[in-house]
Amino acid sequence: MISIAIIEDDDVIREGVQNYLNSLDNMFCPVAKSSVERFLSVLNEETVPDVILMDIGLPGMSGISGMKLINEKYPEVNIIMFTIYNDSHKIFESLCAGASGYLLKNTSFPEIKNAIEIIHQGGSMMSPQIARKVIEHFYSGRKKQEESALTEKEREIVMGLVEGMSYRIIAETAFISIETVRSHIKNIYKKLHVHSKAEVIRKSLSGEI
Repeated sequence: MISIAIIEDDDVIREGVQNYLNSLDNMFCPVAKSSVERFLSVLNEETVPDVILMDIGLPGMSGISGMKLINEKYPEVNIIMFTIYNDSHKIFESLCAGASGYLLKNTSFPEIKNAIEIIHQGGSMMSPQIARKVIEHFYSGRKKQEESALTEKEREIVMGLVEGMSYRIIAETAFISIETVRSHIKNIYKKLHVHSKAEVIRKSLSGEI
């Protein structure tokens, strides 16, 4: 049997999901609270659930803050964010905080059951809209990284700047003209979104290039 707890401030949603889970043969939901604070007041070694369905926008402590507290003390608990929020900031803040899944509140009861089973078995589950946003985020990040990648010659010039070389010495070392060095540096500034040699050196030393 999979034990589940619900933290949701909407009475209708909370009671509806709890009643559904308790009607299943392989699940039971003895605890359903309207806030993180009320849930924490009854949480102990004997009442720790396998899975928690938790809203983000709760009265008092937010679901994300609550998840961090719960994970610190009970890292074995799987927490599914169950919310109306589908903006990228909330999604990635939740995932970075340790959420095992992210479901929107329009998710059907059978889909909630399926998500709980998958996550209990060590998997992860997201609503289709959320999964799409995650994919788009990483694709966008990779594309931006590819667009801003420096060429081998540009990296060579950056190393010259880090070592304190003048444009003339960089040109002589790279067997190019000073004007070509200046042209490369303009491209470097554009790709790295900086406006000075100092910013280029800082990014290089901090491992951002």
